[in-house]
Amino acid sequence: MEFLTFRLKDLIDILLVWFITYETLKLFKGTRASYIFWGIVLIVIAAIIASFLHLDAFNWIMSQIESIALIALIVIFQPEIRKVLATIGRTSFLRKLYPSGGLQEISKIATSALMLRDRKLGGIIVIERKDSLKEFIDESGVPVDAEISPPLIVTIFTPPTPLHDGAIIVKEDRIIACRVVLPLSNNPNIDPSFGTRHRAAIGITEITDAVSIVVSEERRSIRIAFNGEITPPLTKDDVISMLIKLIYGETEKNE
Repeated sequence: MEFLTFRLKDLIDILLVWFITYETLKLFKGTRASYIFWGIVLIVIAAIIASFLHLDAFNWIMSQIESIALIALIVIFQPEIRKVLATIGRTSFLRKLYPSGGLQEISKIATSALMLRDRKLGGIIVIERKDSLKEFIDESGVPVDAEISPPLIVTIFTPPTPLHDGAIIVKEDRIIACRVVLPLSNNPNIDPSFGTRHRAAIGITEITDAVSIVVSEERRSIRIAFNGEITPPLTKDDVISMLIKLIYGETEKNE
């Protein structure tokens, strides 16, 4: 009766199969691949039943299919496989181990700021870190789920589009919200020539660990705010190097 003994590794085995099946179903939900997936499940169930009942002809057919099934599945589910691998690559854990993907997003953000400055447009790009910015999004923002794209960011901040006021919020490699109203800084030591946009960019960094990139259409400058402080005007290379330092460098080590 050893086969009736339930061990810890059996529980782990069941949980792993359940998790993989659940995540696969979530991935395929709403796509044509879901029908193919369920078709494969039915064939597997039929093969198990055929093996149990010793249906020799059906078992022979299934044995012939096995040799090409793996290649066929890779071809059929190629888009879904790529999506899964991309999702795994975007996880925070892997990004800390190998942040090259994050460096690409930083470059896109810096390019966006440069394009805004060159077009004499203003804007605030806020990078969410460990502290959630959900309350600010819920209060005033418009939820977005879009890949970081310089043309998209420039379009958002171009008047008279309905979303050009306020800030956009970036989390990892996605734009998650726009038209977000940020709290203004009341720090009396801030340069009195700074207007609402700069005070908002500074204000959000006084109460969270977020990083703000603020572009001024009047000054035609790009600055970064972090921990209640704001930098002098920066070049694109300065923006990239400083964001790398803030997000992947010394500030993370000190937290």
